[in-house]
Amino acid sequence: MTRLTNVLPWVGVSAVGAGALAYVAINRGETISAAWLLTAAICIYLIGYRFYSRIISHDIFALDPNRATPAERLEDGRDYVPTNKWVTFGHHFAAIAGPGPLVGPTLAAQFGFLPGALWIVVGVVLGGAVQDFVILCASIRRDGKSLGQMAKEEIGTVAGATALVAVLGIMIILISVLALVVVNALRDSPWGTVTIMLTIPIAIFMGLYMRYLRPGAVLETTAIGLVMLALSLYAGKWVSESATWAPVFTLSGTTLAWCIMVYGFAASVLPVWLLLAPRDYLSAFVKIGVVLALAIGIIVVLPPLEMPAITKFIDGTGPVFAGKLFPFCFVTIACGAISGFHALISSGTTPKIIRREPDARLIGYGSMLTESLVAIMALVAACVLTPGVYFAINSPVSVIGATAVSAADTINSWALFKPITAAELELLAQQVGENSLLSRTGGAPSLAVGMAHLFSQAVGGESAMALWYHFAIMFEALFILTTLDAGTRVGRFMLQDLLGNVYKPLGRVSWYPAVLFTSAIFVAMWGYFLYQGVTDPLGGINSLWPLFGISNQLLATVALCVGTTIIIKMGKARYAFVTIIPLVWLVIVTASAGMLKIFSSDPKLGFLSHAAMLKEQIATNTLPANIKTVEAAQRMIFNDQLDAGVAAFFLIAVVVILGASIREWLAVVNGRKAAVSSEVPFVQTQLTGA
Repeated sequence: MTRLTNVLPWVGVSAVGAGALAYVAINRGETISAAWLLTAAICIYLIGYRFYSRIISHDIFALDPNRATPAERLEDGRDYVPTNKWVTFGHHFAAIAGPGPLVGPTLAAQFGFLPGALWIVVGVVLGGAVQDFVILCASIRRDGKSLGQMAKEEIGTVAGATALVAVLGIMIILISVLALVVVNALRDSPWGTVTIMLTIPIAIFMGLYMRYLRPGAVLETTAIGLVMLALSLYAGKWVSESATWAPVFTLSGTTLAWCIMVYGFAASVLPVWLLLAPRDYLSAFVKIGVVLALAIGIIVVLPPLEMPAITKFIDGTGPVFAGKLFPFCFVTIACGAISGFHALISSGTTPKIIRREPDARLIGYGSMLTESLVAIMALVAACVLTPGVYFAINSPVSVIGATAVSAADTINSWALFKPITAAELELLAQQVGENSLLSRTGGAPSLAVGMAHLFSQAVGGESAMALWYHFAIMFEALFILTTLDAGTRVGRFMLQDLLGNVYKPLGRVSWYPAVLFTSAIFVAMWGYFLYQGVTDPLGGINSLWPLFGISNQLLATVALCVGTTIIIKMGKARYAFVTIIPLVWLVIVTASAGMLKIFSSDPKLGFLSHAAMLKEQIATNTLPANIKTVEAAQRMIFNDQLDAGVAAFFLIAVVVILGASIREWLAVVNGRKAAVSSEVPFVQTQLTGA
């Protein structure tokens, strides 16, 4: 009877999920409510957590509540601190849930809502959550060691060194793309620019308040910060309506790029308590609150999905970014399905604060499922928009033109969706308090419009659209800037580690000249790609986001190689399928996407073919109107060649790490090498209670 009682609820969950998916499948070609998609996703998450994560927690690692964790054994009051599982869950979720699950699904909506939704839910259950959980468990059993350290110890020195350099390169691409998303969201937007600028002094005030006025008063300080954030929204509105101040804060893309570079440098060199820590407090509360509000909004409003299940742009002719459904849907949506960046967190701060081993299941697997839910809701927010509006916002000016009339005419000429008028595009811009929404590439603006559409239907009506839109922009920017400033600091640490081998003082984090020098170098690295994206006539995101996706999936490939090696060396080779399945898929996707970005004959897709086309245009004096000078064309040629080189490096890194891993697996399985686990010995926990 007890067994039946335990099984029946899960039969019910399975039936509800299957029914929701069946409804979506049966009603192809008809408008359906987004609630069906959300219901199916939640049911799949619940089943994956209950059953699939159990294989990892019980069968592979046998997580033991009696085994002391590194947080207990190595407690130092600074890095290693036993922490309540819900607090740790909050920390881990805030760290991994950057802008990726917001931006990637929004961009991939050009394929329709169905491909992205299926990849998000299947990818996370079988791949993303598995990667995060396995690496977290492995790190816990190895005193909280980093992914690079584990790669070096488990696979070999060459693979470890390759992984270290690859991670640094990935961080450069990651931060440049995140910064580009912010630039495209704030370009020519005085309201958004003022609101986001004010978050910086707010964070600094919070840091000073907690350090000198009210030490330790985290909740009190955060409450004050949230009130100040709300006031910053109204300050931005006031500036945007001022004939005097609005022009001052109406900034171009290049100006914003330089501003963000200066901010990144400052965040890297300032004390962590002054800017980074208080911004984390703010972003954590805003993230959780907005995610819950968005889920409730979808359930209450029951918005219809305006975007078709599948669009013709699966053929690779999409205006938002170049590339066919395979492989580019699977690199465009990285975070939310599987993200290599998470492995840096799962082998970074989190394994050092977990109190009990079984808590890793909720934190490692559960946090990634939560992020995937965010990705589903971001996809919904994009797909509830009228398709014409979505493509007007996300298509570059080179495709749709610079005016509402040209944008409407171009989109209507596709004859794919309900016709849209220039007046509708202009009215929407007015409703959200912007001069124009055309060609705001990067995903953030269209997501903000979608969120404003949902929230205004629940609270405030059309008159509140502008406020909700800029609230959403602030929400997205907090996501992004938190990752940008922390990532710049982490990148500076890695650069110091590398340069310290050449000149030892450069490796000392206590030597301020070294801090200033390496921060400037790292900011210059990602700043170059940011500037390249801002000045790209194709919209920047067209080339940089796939490159980001490829690099992020490379890091996931490295993590899964490490995880598979550890499982095999534990004598659990029969369970290695949990990491090998996503690993094989990612190798196929990464290799396919990388080769296409380098060698495709389509100039819209391939870096080298685009460079060749520009060379031919220079020779024949036939440059397109959106490329103003020969010097600009030559700069784009160099950028294309550099991007091709970066993509090639990532592919070579995959080959090196994967080859070393396979050699290690075969040696252990065939008995040529003993299956020796590098886990630290068992120590009985002395902690009591939960």
